[in-house]
Amino acid sequence: MGEKITLKSTGLAKIRDINPLLVSYNIEFAEVTGGTFWKAYTPEQVAGTEEFVPGETMASMMQIYPPVNLAEANILTLAKAMGPCYIRVSGTWSTTTYMDLKGETGGTPPAGYRAVLTREQWDGVLDFVRAVGGKLLITVSNCEGDHSAHEPWPTDKATELLDYSAAYGVPISAVEFTNEPNGYNMTGTPKGYTQADFGRDQDIFFRFIRENYPDITVVGPSVAFDDIPGTKFHEAAQTELAQTEHFQLYSTASLLAACKEKADVFSYHCYYGISQRGGKIVAPWKAEDALTEKYLDLVETNLRYYIPLRDQYVPGGEIWVTETGDAGGGGHTWACTCMEMVRTADEIGRFVKLTDGILFHNTLASSTYGYLDHATHLPRPSYWVVYLWKQLMGDTVFETGEPIREGAHVFAHSRKDGKPGYAYAVVNNSPSEATVVTLPAEAVVYQLTGESKRATTALLNGKPLTYEPGSGEPMIVGREAATGELELPPVSVTYLVIG
Repeated sequence: MGEKITLKSTGLAKIRDINPLLVSYNIEFAEVTGGTFWKAYTPEQVAGTEEFVPGETMASMMQIYPPVNLAEANILTLAKAMGPCYIRVSGTWSTTTYMDLKGETGGTPPAGYRAVLTREQWDGVLDFVRAVGGKLLITVSNCEGDHSAHEPWPTDKATELLDYSAAYGVPISAVEFTNEPNGYNMTGTPKGYTQADFGRDQDIFFRFIRENYPDITVVGPSVAFDDIPGTKFHEAAQTELAQTEHFQLYSTASLLAACKEKADVFSYHCYYGISQRGGKIVAPWKAEDALTEKYLDLVETNLRYYIPLRDQYVPGGEIWVTETGDAGGGGHTWACTCMEMVRTADEIGRFVKLTDGILFHNTLASSTYGYLDHATHLPRPSYWVVYLWKQLMGDTVFETGEPIREGAHVFAHSRKDGKPGYAYAVVNNSPSEATVVTLPAEAVVYQLTGESKRATTALLNGKPLTYEPGSGEPMIVGREAATGELELPPVSVTYLVIG
């Protein structure tokens, strides 16, 4: 027997007003310059009919990708339809990328760098941000090409990038210093870099921004993979692997203890584990776990760990999760299927009940968890979750009175159209049981399902959601005038506009 829910059309208690740019996304520096990123799974691995076996090394599970064409029509149209939002151009690749805006390198990375960003590539990023009406968040390089570990971080390349972007007409709105700085051995920072070195350099960076670019929001520390009880990273930290090169990590608390300058916004990364690609380092979740309460609770597990750190180091500031997705390492095999619709909607709904800020999904159009397919740039099921959220869910959050439980993750916002009433998102994460909702009034229904859990095409009210390239912004129509009781199928996300 499934769950039963009774919704209301009036009288819900307000929790908060939220940042209207709540749902945002990353474009990896490796996409912009071309570079190493995760190999795609086979269709059979996505469908769950073929087991994925991790390679012996991380390098064996990666490949070189050419630069993405951000002017491509599908990317521009579908990204604009998700606006307004922040676009974060970062990733580990950014730490070792030389910003060659003057055309000095001929495309060959100088000593100490591993990639080159050309002026044409950066112009493409700025044109994209302008075209979709976005705001831009970046991280800067911090590698041996910039300085040695015992030397202070130099400001010259950042000055050039910030000034160029402003002169181009797309000023950078926010900055982080180094991507995932608590994992030095994996990020490309100078050899021998310590917590004290990071504290010195982030302080230099924050002061530099505030003194020279006071309109830019300073964000940090952009950490990941803390030893948080209840997570896969905590499990891994208890094993012998914790003593290997893969787990030479600093805690966020110890890292920030070395810093004197405070950020304007507290940032961290929230992955629900490591994908099968990293299965020899961190035990991955299994597909049958991906709909469970234990798995979906991880958004709150992480958030409740970082909120006290935010309160200590960025009192009164927002929290920006500057990378999130179903798993580090490019996503689980099911990240591009209808199962991921459940996690996507649940994460957004839970996040804003606990805090104000922004979620940056990783990524727009690369790897298994991108909103758009990497090869075709067509929408994956999670894209439609976000598109409908942006179209329907307003910026005021309300308390529904419904506790989170299997089959009934219920979130209520104001209506995006500003009319009286509420917009509900109801997530049925049960793999087998339908949930019954009693409606208080007529409702417009937008119900996302799949022909199977691991289908790669979403259904809206039972019909396939497809996008015809070149057809303009998607047009979504709900099922009008539902009344009485409504059945929500297993593994579904249903939006209900009531008022």
